[in-house]
Amino acid sequence: MNIDSDRLWRSISALAEVGAYTDEATGLVGVNRLALTDADRDGRRLVKKWFEEAGLDVRVDRIGNVIGRRAGKEDVAPVMSGSHIDSVPTGGAFDGALGVLGALEVVRALNDRGLATRRPIEIGFFTDEEGARFGTDMLGSATAVGRLALDDALALTDRDDLTVGGELERIGFKGDAPERLAPPHAYVEVHIEQGPILAANGRDLGVVTGVQAISWQEVTIVGKSAHAGTTPMSLRRDAGLAAARINLHLMEMIQSGKYGGDMRATMGQIDVAPNRVNIVPSRVVCTVDLRNPYDDLMTKAERDLAAFLEHLAAQMGVEITARQTARTASVEFAGRIVDLLERNMTAADLNHERILSGAGHDAQELASLCPTAMIFVPGLYDGISHNPRELSTQEACANGVSMLYEALVALADEP
Repeated sequence: MNIDSDRLWRSISALAEVGAYTDEATGLVGVNRLALTDADRDGRRLVKKWFEEAGLDVRVDRIGNVIGRRAGKEDVAPVMSGSHIDSVPTGGAFDGALGVLGALEVVRALNDRGLATRRPIEIGFFTDEEGARFGTDMLGSATAVGRLALDDALALTDRDDLTVGGELERIGFKGDAPERLAPPHAYVEVHIEQGPILAANGRDLGVVTGVQAISWQEVTIVGKSAHAGTTPMSLRRDAGLAAARINLHLMEMIQSGKYGGDMRATMGQIDVAPNRVNIVPSRVVCTVDLRNPYDDLMTKAERDLAAFLEHLAAQMGVEITARQTARTASVEFAGRIVDLLERNMTAADLNHERILSGAGHDAQELASLCPTAMIFVPGLYDGISHNPRELSTQEACANGVSMLYEALVALADEP
């Protein structure tokens, strides 16, 4: 194999110890490296040190992205790879980390062989890919490609009104390098699938053809507090009931089939006030996550949901406002890199299939700058992710990173 599988696995295991926690419900050990927390700071310091030890010229930009550069024979546009090391509060060891440490293993393997590529190779990790703390996913990569303005990104706040900019300063990762990336020659990312398809189909790897459209909204419902025992149901303005009806309506939208068979909708966060057993809720802030492979059907779903919210507010006598917190269109990856990955997997006798990503990734942002594609590694336990049970195997990870090595070297030797 062209990489050191044991070294890769040791790196994944070592990073997983940073932010490790024990899940109370299952007793399993998970990872909590929420973006720009102390745990994220410690993970950043460790991976940055590994970059430097691999001989990379490391820069930290103004949104906190950390990029390491391995010089090429010529000073031309680099080939890039990477991902993120922040996690959701209930994460696992592989989401994002596999892409960063896989790219690092490619560099280490090239160093072991004393091989130089025509083009430079840059690897890195982007700030707050998850969006779990500041509400906007792919924050660092979206800023790097210019989809988000730097000032707007730095001004984003968490639940405690702490800003991205302030937290970057606090943990020592508000760099001074320019955040806007010059277009790379190409970008390839390896990632755990985070779903059940590859394992169910008995595949060694997946070749990702693109990413579906994603829409996040924060919905605020304002009703009126009332005594649970003395207020007749007909006289209530129950914000909690309104939230429940919105959640039910999301499922009804899916079941209608009007938005295609692959439409997905989730209300993942519900904050109720005053949150007491005997008080009718006066206020609810909840989230709506919509996903669809087709932009036109996504737009229709968003429009129809907005109409339903307006109707529901009038019917129940509550006030409902919706704020878009993230919105990305569907992305199609570069056919020539998808084909390259497939050829390499076939030559290596790795069973694979083409797959559309249901989750968002930094690669979708880089696709606006350069030819881009992804490699998916299957996960165990039905591909569960964002969970302490998230797991892949050493062999599967090594297969994915070996194919990453082949792709990056081939692309970095292109004219």
